[in-house]
Amino acid sequence: MEWLIDGVEQMEHLAEELASSIQSPATWALLGDLGAGKTHFSKGFARGLGYAGDVTSPTFSLVQEYHGGRLPIFHFDWYRLKSAAEVLSIGWDDYLDQKGILLVEWANLFPELWPKPTLQVSIEILDSRRLVTLRNID
Repeated sequence: MEWLIDGVEQMEHLAEELASSIQSPATWALLGDLGAGKTHFSKGFARGLGYAGDVTSPTFSLVQEYHGGRLPIFHFDWYRLKSAAEVLSIGWDDYLDQKGILLVEWANLFPELWPKPTLQVSIEILDSRRLVTLRNID
């Protein structure tokens, strides 16, 4: 599936719509260059799951947890990590065992750690617009 997005509000609205229909735990791999909109996607996604608090990029904390919606959200940012071993050292396997949603920014850095299935969200910068592509990875 593909969408052409014209700004932050549309990005957040798309993610909110996608999240509103989720019924079970899943992993969402968010791919895109710096400034593509991965964190804005995460904000809308959390809102779609009923989370009312602030959602910020976990670049320095590596993972943020959001509770209070229909499902807990574990929001990762792998940008600063140098190896799959570092991802594992922050408890990746433990988070996979949780009954929640894993949103992973910069997931393309360690695709070998993606569980099956994973939903891949690719965000491509096209001047002032974004092309968002959603694929199921089995």
